[in-house]
Amino acid sequence: MRNIYRGVLVTLMLASVAFAKSDSDRKKQEERLQNAGQVMSEILGMPESIPQNLLQKAKCVVVLPSVKKAAFIVGGSYGRGAMVCRTGQDFMGPWGAPTMIALEGASVGFQLGAEATDFVFLIMNGKGANSLLHSKVKIGADVSAAAGPVGRAAEADTDVALRSELLAYSRARGLFAGISLEGSTLRPDGEANEALYGHKVNAEEVVTGTTTPTPEAARKLVTVLERASAVRTTKSS
Repeated sequence: MRNIYRGVLVTLMLASVAFAKSDSDRKKQEERLQNAGQVMSEILGMPESIPQNLLQKAKCVVVLPSVKKAAFIVGGSYGRGAMVCRTGQDFMGPWGAPTMIALEGASVGFQLGAEATDFVFLIMNGKGANSLLHSKVKIGADVSAAAGPVGRAAEADTDVALRSELLAYSRARGLFAGISLEGSTLRPDGEANEALYGHKVNAEEVVTGTTTPTPEAARKLVTVLERASAVRTTKSS
C-alpha cells in the first residue's frame, strides 16, 4: 500500500511540474506577442517609418522584438517573434491570428550593435508567405529580399520593393532603417505555437484556419496592423 501511495505522489508531482512548465512556456510566448505589439505601435508612430502603401500591400508582417547580438554568436541561439498574415483567399482579408516564428543565422550577429534590435519583415506576395508557412526559408535565396525603404526614400525604391518577396527593417538605438539580412533564415516555431495554443498546430493551420482564435496577448499587434492597413488595395500573386 505504501508503494501505491508513493507512486501516486510521484505521479502528482510530475504532473505538477509539467503543468508549471507548460504555463511558463505559454506566458513566455504571450510576452513575446505583447512586446511585438508594442514594437509595431512604436515603429508605425515614428516620423520616418514603414511607408503605408507598402504595409497596405503586404501579405504578412513578421515582428521580432529585442533580438540581442549575443543570441547569434553564442551556440546556435536565435531571435524569436511572431508573424501575422491577412486571412481569406490570396491573403486579402483582415489580419488574423499570429504564428510564432524564429530567425536564425550567424551573419545576423555581426550586423547588430551591443543593444537589442527590433526586426520587422514585410512579406509582399503569396509565394513568400506560403514558403514561410511551410518550411525554413533562406533570405535572399529561397525568398528574394531587399532592405525596406523608409519614409521619403519609399518612392525612389518602390520598384525594388515590389520586386522583392521580403522587405527587412531594423530598429536599434532609436534609429529605424531598412537592413539586409541575406543568408539568414526564417522558420515556423512549432514548439512556440504549441506552448501558445495549448496543442500541436502548424503555422498554416494557425494562419489559414477558421477555428484558431487570436490570443488576447496579440490583440494590440493585430489592432495596430488593422488601423494602419485595414484593407488591401491591390492583388499580387
